[in-house]
Amino acid sequence: MYKLPPLTDGVMLKRYQRFLADVRLPDGRIVTAHCPNTGSMQTCWQSGAPVQLSHSDNPKRKLAWTLERIDMGQGWIGVNTGRVNHFIASAITSGSIPQLNGYDRLQREPAFQVPNFPASRFDMLLSGGPRRDAYVEVKNTTLILGESISFPDAITERGRKHLELLSEAVELGHRGVIVFALNRPEGDFFEPAWDIDPKYGATLERVFEQGVEILLVRLRHLANGVAVAGSLHLSV
Repeated sequence: MYKLPPLTDGVMLKRYQRFLADVRLPDGRIVTAHCPNTGSMQTCWQSGAPVQLSHSDNPKRKLAWTLERIDMGQGWIGVNTGRVNHFIASAITSGSIPQLNGYDRLQREPAFQVPNFPASRFDMLLSGGPRRDAYVEVKNTTLILGESISFPDAITERGRKHLELLSEAVELGHRGVIVFALNRPEGDFFEPAWDIDPKYGATLERVFEQGVEILLVRLRHLANGVAVAGSLHLSV
């Protein structure tokens, strides 16, 4: 389990200017929290929803509060995208993701350079041991569409570039792995959000056929942390 910092309950009032959220605390105070999520957060917030915040005493921060998770009626949804790589890295090192077991080293944000692409970084590189090195990209996945949990929740050219680079890694003899971290309790299966970004869906299908591995890792929110709770059926 990845342990979260102490959390404070609150009620969502509004999200605005992409990275800001007004929240009412139990004592009646209204605070503005940093909302560390670059997506649209479609199906992940509404006024009146319960939330939990973390607090920082760092005087250099403009906003002391950070939005961590929100409950839309079925349980906690992790909306702090900055934590998801930590969740997955912790799960890999503890052996909780069997498909990524068997490596001696986990490197964060490794550089990756191939012709015709700008210099880039993946989220992780797994190396050492008997398996091929694995370049890993992690996506916080929170969009719910009917019975499907989907990605992305907004058009993402950057996300498509990551898929292309994973395919290049496979071409070079490495493993290329995209981990969709399913960060909410609902959803019986995964599929790309075709209506939001059809190019992403088409690219995901193509690179899957080229050997990029797709892992669907369900995250389970506990009182003071987050753990891996299994995987999900893939529909691509």
